[in-house]
Amino acid sequence: MTETIHHLIEQYGLLAVFLGCVAEGESAAILGGFFAHQQVFVLWHSVLAAALGAFVGDTFFFILGRRFADHPYVVRLRKRPGFRRAFRLLNTHPDIFVLSNRYVYGMRLVGGIAAGLSNIAALRFVILNAISSVIWAVLFSTIGYVFGLGAEHFIGQALMRHERLLVGLGIGLTVAILAWFVARHVARKERARES
Repeated sequence: MTETIHHLIEQYGLLAVFLGCVAEGESAAILGGFFAHQQVFVLWHSVLAAALGAFVGDTFFFILGRRFADHPYVVRLRKRPGFRRAFRLLNTHPDIFVLSNRYVYGMRLVGGIAAGLSNIAALRFVILNAISSVIWAVLFSTIGYVFGLGAEHFIGQALMRHERLLVGLGIGLTVAILAWFVARHVARKERARES
């Protein structure tokens, strides 16, 4: 079983990092760095997959906001908690907002839509988004890599490589689930405040 999981991570791990980073993605980028430390793939490959995923995700939501503002999906996203605040921040400090949007958990989706609905130029958004994506990917992949160093030091090298991958995968999934619960709690508070 562990051999199969290890093989799947080797074959599809970078694709999973990319797809995970298209969405919120911090845990995917951290796992990518952790797996790079475990020598499943090279660190810069993980950073590249995370940066491309983050860039593609934010650009996709920007295009949705810019081209499909009246689509029911976009209208529903505009009703999400935090959208008004994101739109206000975007119109007062567009550069800072685009550069920092991905660091606030739960704001990437609404932030991309808000950017698309704002008057920020598409080229300006793309350049700032690319810069932010690269910095974000390096930061979170490095955190995962350093976590791999710490985990190896903490649990030692006694565990087989496959078992360390399973431990990392378990921790990554736990962090993703906890982050989801925290984002859900914050969204409820935001909705209560806006009502």
